[in-house]
Amino acid sequence: MKNRFNEFLALHHQTEPLQIGNVWNAQSALVYDKLNFKAIGTSSAAVASSLGFADGEEMSFEDYLFVVKRMAATTSAMLTVDLEGGYGETPEAICSNITKLYNIGVVGINIEDSIVVNGQRGIVDAVGFATKLKQITSLLSATGVEVFINVRTDSFLLGLPNALEDALTRTKLYQGAGVHGLFFPCITQIADIEKITALSRLPVSVMCMPGLPDFKALQNAGIKRISAGPFLNMSIYRSLENLIEKITTENSFAALFNGTAS
Repeated sequence: MKNRFNEFLALHHQTEPLQIGNVWNAQSALVYDKLNFKAIGTSSAAVASSLGFADGEEMSFEDYLFVVKRMAATTSAMLTVDLEGGYGETPEAICSNITKLYNIGVVGINIEDSIVVNGQRGIVDAVGFATKLKQITSLLSATGVEVFINVRTDSFLLGLPNALEDALTRTKLYQGAGVHGLFFPCITQIADIEKITALSRLPVSVMCMPGLPDFKALQNAGIKRISAGPFLNMSIYRSLENLIEKITTENSFAALFNGTAS
């Protein structure tokens, strides 16, 4: 199987930001394939929801891997996987999971610096996480596994009172750990984005949020990758609920075909 790591890496260093198509099953992946997206990425929250789980590694890695295998087998786009915290307690266990993904053609992963315990998400120690990242990248390098590692830091997602300062500290630490990109979900202010992109030696990613500037403004601020996260999935299922409600209320399938459902 051809390793497309270098091709995927290059997409993060082009002039226009890479738009990742976020997917949750093979069917959604094929939609982006039809629209000629170069790269797609799983939303762990959307995949988990589709299997009846909450986000936060409630689904097993084996269940997740099955879904990813179906995506990889049915799409021609490069595929990156939201691996949450890695689905493993140790660097060795996380590397084993990454290797399984690599072996089915996955070109990249996201790994995040927060964990969910008893339904509550909290950020982990930055120095300790940077050390863990170094161990992971060293182990992968030793086995010849090349995948794009995009580190998600949740300073803004968790609404930390010092979110920008915390994100800048984590940027300094993580970019020296052998990873390839940094991801800051829930950042929306151009001034904050510009401070991070000015500091980062690595391509910076952002995610769809209310108030996020348009793609041109993000490009001008130095952003290299943009994703939709779980929001398309959520929108589709809200529309499905509305349509079903309309069919039930009207005792007719007319709304299914006349485009009147919203």
